[in-house]
Amino acid sequence: MNQKASPATGTVPCSGRQYRFASRMAKTPKSFIREILKVTENPQIISFAGGLPNPGLIDVDGIARAAASVLAQDGRSALQYSTTEGYLPLRRYIADRYKKRLGLVISPDEILITNGSQQCLDLLGKVLVNPGDHVAIERPGYLGAIQAFSLYEPVFHPILLHEDGPDMAQFAHEIERHAIRFFYGVPNSQNPSGITYSEDRRREIGKLLAGRDTLVIEDDAYGELSFDGIALPSLRTFLPDQTIITGSFSKILAPGMRLGWVVAPQQVMDQLVVAKQASDLHSNYLSQRIAYEYLLHEDIDKRIEGIREAYKQQCGLMISLIEEMMPDSVTCTHPKGGMFVWMTLPEKISSMEVFERAIRDQVAVLPGTPFYVDGGGNTNLRINFSNATPEKIRAGIGRLSRVIRTLERE
Repeated sequence: MNQKASPATGTVPCSGRQYRFASRMAKTPKSFIREILKVTENPQIISFAGGLPNPGLIDVDGIARAAASVLAQDGRSALQYSTTEGYLPLRRYIADRYKKRLGLVISPDEILITNGSQQCLDLLGKVLVNPGDHVAIERPGYLGAIQAFSLYEPVFHPILLHEDGPDMAQFAHEIERHAIRFFYGVPNSQNPSGITYSEDRRREIGKLLAGRDTLVIEDDAYGELSFDGIALPSLRTFLPDQTIITGSFSKILAPGMRLGWVVAPQQVMDQLVVAKQASDLHSNYLSQRIAYEYLLHEDIDKRIEGIREAYKQQCGLMISLIEEMMPDSVTCTHPKGGMFVWMTLPEKISSMEVFERAIRDQVAVLPGTPFYVDGGGNTNLRINFSNATPEKIRAGIGRLSRVIRTLERE
């Protein structure tokens, strides 16, 4: 039997001993994905629940060549401790790519290499959030950000997402009423909804926040995965001194390398470096060296083009099957990139009940509830299309459709 912490003491009994934990832990939601991944370890289950890139699109041979080259040419250095900021040639590469893709002029000194973009969120929470600070976040919002920021005990203000971005009237209302420390958003192929902010909406956000104390954390994990390859402007274009960008190699190179980065104004960067030093000294240096060697000698743009095309096909197939097989009462978003489709069920059907019954039919989805800080998501599902073959997409949507149709009849 699982033992629960006493609300009065924050302690957990175990073999007669009481363990005392920081009060913030009681306010931090557990990862629902972690629990689901345990269930989906069964190879018979078709999983649309996680957010995994397609393993068949990872360039194992190219990464192996890069690793062999680094170890052969400079192995002792690559296996040594390094600087907190990260490998300078890699930071220069990232800065050059921002100039090429988005027209942003970024200094390598404004870039910190992290252990995945998730560490960016933790570090930003550490340096920016005091208990009780006001933080705006999308509704629905990325659950990894919700969990990371919750550790630092903010007051969340969820901003409703429309098809073209945040509800600006609500956003303006929250900005006027509260001292919002920062707004966290995923403008490109948002997780979980798949929504991409329009260029007009990005400009409106810039106009609303310009000159205020509010910062923007722009999570750009999926920016390279736009199906049409067209890059919309970063919010930094409109708010150059107020925007912090987080990025990742997980979606375009390999998630197991755990390489991300944060771009921040120098004063913020100084604090992030201190926080990172206290956390882990520096990110995996060998992975940084291998990634740079790969990027130097392999055609990453061609690789990304292949990923985009594959995901576009997988997403299109999933949406066509949803429209073909699901009841008319079920709707879904039509992403322009990324890895997720957001499904809305009829009011009478609970996403948790769909999840539980679908698992019995050997298909896993992610209920919408963990993506809301204020309650909600009871009739939503996040479905991942990137980590499934066309055959599994067809079979899995078929199973999910039968579950939903059965619940609709009951």
